[in-house]
Amino acid sequence: MENRIEIKDLDVRDVIRDISDTLGASYEEDNNEMCFDIPKKMGKGYVKAVSFSNGVGIIDLDIHLKKEVHLLTNQSYVQPLKIIFNRESSIRHKFEGKSEIREIRHLESAILSCNSKHGHNITLPANKPICFFSLEINRKLFEEKIEDFLPDMNPELEELFRDVNGINLFFHKGHYTLDIAKCIEQCIDSELVGFTRSVFLEGKAYEILAHHLRQYLDDLTDPDKRKILRQATVEKIEEAANIIEEELESMDNIIALARRVGLNQNTLQNGFKHLYGMSVNQYIRNARIEMAKNLMENTDLNITEITYRIGINSRSYFSKLFKNRYAMTPTQYLQKLRGNRNKSAKIA
Repeated sequence: MENRIEIKDLDVRDVIRDISDTLGASYEEDNNEMCFDIPKKMGKGYVKAVSFSNGVGIIDLDIHLKKEVHLLTNQSYVQPLKIIFNRESSIRHKFEGKSEIREIRHLESAILSCNSKHGHNITLPANKPICFFSLEINRKLFEEKIEDFLPDMNPELEELFRDVNGINLFFHKGHYTLDIAKCIEQCIDSELVGFTRSVFLEGKAYEILAHHLRQYLDDLTDPDKRKILRQATVEKIEEAANIIEEELESMDNIIALARRVGLNQNTLQNGFKHLYGMSVNQYIRNARIEMAKNLMENTDLNITEITYRIGINSRSYFSKLFKNRYAMTPTQYLQKLRGNRNKSAKIA
């Protein structure tokens, strides 16, 4: 397999043509969509591109390669703005002629802009799942669409979009948001066809762009003050919830839990409120009471034993929490269960 693939990078359709030609693969074209499969001798997977008006396009790449590959953009008079959302294994990026290599990791996004002297060099690793979604914008064609909005933009964003001929190098990365992750999934999973599909995908492309511009501005603030929940943060919050479920009997305090999943305490608390509508302590209490209910229904443990099993040292406190949740005390609930069991036994 070719280790270096040079790409004419004016339009996403050029990307499909150049990669497929280099690999000796045939692509399929349907209206504004192009797609090809990786030849079996070189790996597996697909590369897909959809082109829209005003120089906007998307690339959906999901592959597994037998050899490492470098994607090199040709040095042309217009350099598209790329926004890459990495959904799997890390990929590496450098500007040709520059020494610095940057890694774009799982659930990270990167805004990239090269120039005529220093093109992109994107390294795709061998023997690992590679899956990323890229939003590509030809700024020269896109300029007319956003000209009236540029003066109101953040100065850095305005400069980035006004660089229509790709004079300046630009690289910024961060973890992309939950909203972007959902939009990408909707694009990939869409079963629409024809014009309806094209309109839907174009709308999602602009929705992703809008979310990412908000994310970029949020990235410029202090990490503890960011308001937008990142997809990577969601996974860590879900990991914290799993730890709570599995270790209720010996649950650490919130600070220790946050440290275990790699978040600060405020981010963990805000994440639980966003995902579950409650604080971490409320989630722990609810999980304990739910576990207690299951133990009553499926074991012969008494109330005291259940109290200690779920990590609560006070029987009266447990009774209070249980009554708040189920409108009866643990003792009343057990009596109700036993009464139902006795009725069932008599019927049998």
